[in-house]
Amino acid sequence: MAQTWVVLAPFFFLLIILVQSPAYNIVNVEAGNEAVLNCPFLFKKPLLMVTWKMKFSTYCLLAYRYDKNVTRNLNCSERTTWKYSPDSNPALRIYPVELGDEGNYTCEIVNSEGNFHFFSYLAVIVPPTVTLTTDNGGVVICQASAGKPAAEISWVPANNHSTDREVHHPNGTVTRVSSVEWKSNVHSSVTCLVTHPATNKTLSLDLLYASLNLHYLMIGGSASVAAAIGIGVILCLIFRCKGKSFGE
Repeated sequence: MAQTWVVLAPFFFLLIILVQSPAYNIVNVEAGNEAVLNCPFLFKKPLLMVTWKMKFSTYCLLAYRYDKNVTRNLNCSERTTWKYSPDSNPALRIYPVELGDEGNYTCEIVNSEGNFHFFSYLAVIVPPTVTLTTDNGGVVICQASAGKPAAEISWVPANNHSTDREVHHPNGTVTRVSSVEWKSNVHSSVTCLVTHPATNKTLSLDLLYASLNLHYLMIGGSASVAAAIGIGVILCLIFRCKGKSFGE
């Protein structure tokens, strides 16, 4: 029996720690959508008060007192409300979610048995803006702008010589840029794969078409310059001729 207790004691100790530890929940929501943070009320004793506390640039508090049927809102935006009736389900609703809503949320329930805390973390996901361009010199640039978290970029055909860089913005978003050098005579097209929790995108670029466009621009640009020079010479000759006539 003593040996059995020695074996089971660590498991009972771990169970006690888990029961006494405050509940913690992580909620991932894309910006612009609705976030619902739950505060489970699983007690036999009736609810006396429930309070949500959030700290952003200012302290925000949303509370409900059961005996007086009174709700209090302190510095919380209009986007932050009760999802249901707080006396039956004190879940918190935020809509639409903004990047600044990310952070820790605490729900406190008070009844005759004591005070109970439930902790949540709201993580806001922002889909990036994706572009695929070329400098027409053989370098192709895939850019995933202002995403949160940072997007992953890969290439088809696979290329192990890409140049990657990141720009971290003050609001927590990240722009990731990946560039590779391709030759249109080796690969006629290239594809950029952008992987992100909010959106996965595939962009393709026809390298041969891009090269033809560059060739056309160069020819068109040269022709335009030549035409402009020709017109200038003609105008100059006309004015000189006129000047001669007036002088005579």
